[in-house]
Amino acid sequence: MSAGHERAFAPASTAALALPSHHCHAVGMTQPTSGIVTEREGTLHWLGGISARLMIAGDATGGRFSVIEHRLGPRELGAPVHLHSREDEYSIVTDGVVGFVLGEDVVTAEPGSLVRKPRDQWHTFYNAGDTEARLLELISPAGFEQYFEELAVFFPADAPPDLDGMAEATARYGLSMRFDSLPDLVQRFDLAAPAELDAP
Repeated sequence: MSAGHERAFAPASTAALALPSHHCHAVGMTQPTSGIVTEREGTLHWLGGISARLMIAGDATGGRFSVIEHRLGPRELGAPVHLHSREDEYSIVTDGVVGFVLGEDVVTAEPGSLVRKPRDQWHTFYNAGDTEARLLELISPAGFEQYFEELAVFFPADAPPDLDGMAEATARYGLSMRFDSLPDLVQRFDLAAPAELDAP
């Protein structure tokens, strides 16, 4: 753990961020193309200290885009520094303060802010505050939302993450991941140590 920051919740627990167990649809469920997606709907996955709730899948938009909601505990890192080769991402912060590393730049976004993360740019994001943060992730074109479904199995509740399995999945989705960026991110931004650092 980084100094002074312990995890405020247990990974892989839907109770951790006050999300009821009936919050989730079955994985792979076809979504309607119009209407409302409430806070109690969507497919929820836990990836260590961050959740990924699928709100709009590509099959509801003709593959044009998808929408994921992320929730992060205090001082939680979203991911190692990584790069998408197939899609652009747009993050809309809805709660808390979220920091973003965008290439060589670092920005801090508050509720109502939109952050653009084009394909082929190295980036990551983290909760820069001491309360829960939430953001919507618009992914265009769709397809990458399926990555979170696959990734969830590599974060068991009772064991360190499976980095080899994660590496195979990231390659299939055209994603490059710098796991060696984790220690520097934790120290630089005073973050909680992510579960990946516990992996053998």
